[in-house]
Amino acid sequence: MKIIICGAGQVGFNIARHLAMENNDVTVIDQSPELIRRVNDSLDAQGIVGHASRPDVLERAGAEDSDMIIAVTQGDETNMVACQVAHSLFEVPIKIARVRHQSYLDPAWANLFSRDHMPIDVIISPEIEVSRAVSRRLKVPGAFEMIPLVDDKVRLLGVRCDANCPLVDTPLKQLAQLFPDLNLVVVGLLRDNHPLKLSGNDHMLVGDDVYFVVETSQLPRAMAAFGHEEPEAKRLLICGGGNIALLLAQEIEREYPWISAKVVEASADRAAVVASILSGTVVLHGDVLDPEILDEANVSMTDTVVAVTDDDETNILASLLAKRHGARRAITLLNKGTYEPLITTLGIDVIVSPRNITASTILQHVRRGNIHAVHTLREGFGELIEAEALDTSSLVGKPLKEVKLPNRVMIGALVRGGEVVTPRGNTVIHDKDRVVLFAAAESVRKVEKLFSVRLEYF
Repeated sequence: MKIIICGAGQVGFNIARHLAMENNDVTVIDQSPELIRRVNDSLDAQGIVGHASRPDVLERAGAEDSDMIIAVTQGDETNMVACQVAHSLFEVPIKIARVRHQSYLDPAWANLFSRDHMPIDVIISPEIEVSRAVSRRLKVPGAFEMIPLVDDKVRLLGVRCDANCPLVDTPLKQLAQLFPDLNLVVVGLLRDNHPLKLSGNDHMLVGDDVYFVVETSQLPRAMAAFGHEEPEAKRLLICGGGNIALLLAQEIEREYPWISAKVVEASADRAAVVASILSGTVVLHGDVLDPEILDEANVSMTDTVVAVTDDDETNILASLLAKRHGARRAITLLNKGTYEPLITTLGIDVIVSPRNITASTILQHVRRGNIHAVHTLREGFGELIEAEALDTSSLVGKPLKEVKLPNRVMIGALVRGGEVVTPRGNTVIHDKDRVVLFAAAESVRKVEKLFSVRLEYF
């Protein structure tokens, strides 16, 4: 595919890296010569310095024969106008825009982004996506990742093996024997932040990060098998009062009335705005790094602290201070990937990456074949994919033990007629089955082909 990406910041660069690795023809536009130099030096992509919404710049980027434009600059208006120009002047078929300001996303103005007005096919709101990601993690204490798939019939869980994990030193091939009635498949394993190529003889060690797919109804049993039976949070402290914090607090008031939440915001004006919008949440004005403010927020009795300010260093320090003062769990927002390898050694429980979350949402619309959902797991680790099997696919009609899967691809679950099927060697994939699998970064393109309609089908 020929794809134009407007914006070379964290999100734009990350998407360009993903797409360029898969041999797409990628062009990136940004006003910053420094960011464009980074694109040209680091990626197999073309970088152009210029204003992303201007017709002459889009023409230089090859908009006339492009398949898609992805507008993720810092300005909502620039992103929207870039998509409008790409549609009106160059007839680019697929237009994706990042829109941050919540006013544009109000359901009352939903008609704004129709084909007759501002023809944008997909609107991405990082703040909404990140607040949802934090909310998902609150539902399963003890997991650093939780992703619902196939109408929430199955879930991917990410857990860290600690000294209390009963499965430490157990070969993966023995899991089915130990838990014959538990529909659970380990699809990924990281040791010291390095992915392992899984085999049945591999076993988990203390400190490993394990990703597994499990039937949703069996989630409590699965977490108990890994030694995680933490109670759900009832007291929550949110550090920061920006859009993510506000959206999260609103969802908690709406969906989880039994949770007592507090928000700490450094700006007096912003704290007043947040307090005026929220009804059942205490809003404190102060510095999240001030011990007196933490005491006032009663952090020692807090189950979970969620640090979502717009500064990574503040989020890290606030999380560590809160845990030192007695908070049981910390969820920390990190924009910079450089900090991620340090986090587990510091004692932070969960990292939320807006960069990866936004990229996942966009990649879902880029993927070809009958692919319904895509979630990026860790930087450069791989993707969790939900796809529909087609009658023409080489996956269909024969036992899995006879199917030659691409390198480092693990099938985690099948859903057939609303029923979850745990894949074993003798399992046969049928036409229309929903398949949940993990694919290492280098195998994603091959997975796309497995779920594409072949020409001989017609």
